Amino acid sequence: MSRPMILFAFATLLPIPLIGAAGLLGGVWALVALAYMTAMAASLDLVVDRTTPPAPDSEFPVANGLSVALALGHFALLAATVAALSGDRIGTLAKLGTFGAAGLYFGQVSNSNAHELIHRGSRRLHTLGKWVYISLLFGHHTSAHVLVHHRLVATRDDPSSARRGESLYRFMRRAWAGSFRAGYTAESRRLAQIGRSKWRHPYATYCGGAVLMLSFAVWIGGIGGMLAYLALATFATLQLLMSDYVQHYGLSRRIGNNGKLEPVGVRHSWNSPHWFSSAQMLNAPRHSDHHANPSRPYVALTISDAPLLPRSLPVMACLALHPRLWRRVMDPLAARWRAAD
Repeated sequence: MSRPMILFAFATLLPIPLIGAAGLLGGVWALVALAYMTAMAASLDLVVDRTTPPAPDSEFPVANGLSVALALGHFALLAATVAALSGDRIGTLAKLGTFGAAGLYFGQVSNSNAHELIHRGSRRLHTLGKWVYISLLFGHHTSAHVLVHHRLVATRDDPSSARRGESLYRFMRRAWAGSFRAGYTAESRRLAQIGRSKWRHPYATYCGGAVLMLSFAVWIGGIGGMLAYLALATFATLQLLMSDYVQHYGLSRRIGNNGKLEPVGVRHSWNSPHWFSSAQMLNAPRHSDHHANPSRPYVALTISDAPLLPRSLPVMACLALHPRLWRRVMDPLAARWRAAD
């Protein structure tokens, strides 16, 4: 295993036993798990001022193996966390720490891993990523991301591209409902084109899977388990929406003289090549290369002549919580890149 893959594995796998210990034992473990997902990641981004180089082609099977391990770990950790939050094994403060650490993990690592899996050519890997999203009650993202976001990114027709001047809170309301509708329309059109029955619509799986997951939560912890599960899924989903907001804010594609949109390029996404948080999110912050080459595995993503965020993606997501401060920082940067096109 190459050094980049060791970093990916360390950054993404270590939180699983830490959060598991927090939910099982409480006490200092809850603080350690939360610190790993927050202070440690931010500190390493600052201290280690370098990016992770892309791994060679031979590492791609290892990368897929890590994604499978992360997905299986996700399901186990989600069930364990729901049990911990709905039970009485640990105290209130430990539950808060466990919830924060687990919610951040699901929002940053699990979401990034599911995103990677739905872009893989293997049907098994795609299905695994789809069920990670379903387990976070965001199954429709499987369709909306691939069929809508990648086609319409950096346009006003894309529900997941934030417009300049649009606050995070307005964007999140528009993006969730808009992506749900747009994904449904795109899938319905696709089914009609290939002549498949509407009863095999992917949205039936997304909605039915959500009901199934809620039932499991009730089975694990009763009403308290369901409430804990809903809170974790909501927290994780909000982080995904925050990432979309930050990574596309204020950037747009030009319409040519022929009335067609210019091809998606590296200048249509914001990037954050910070060392540790990039590894923790499987290079998702190298967003421009992903949009330019959607099938390229995360280990091979690079950054070249692309818009850069002034801080890491998690830090910029926190900044977006304050719309005035966010616009003061990002509007001039977005205007500069739009003027350069």
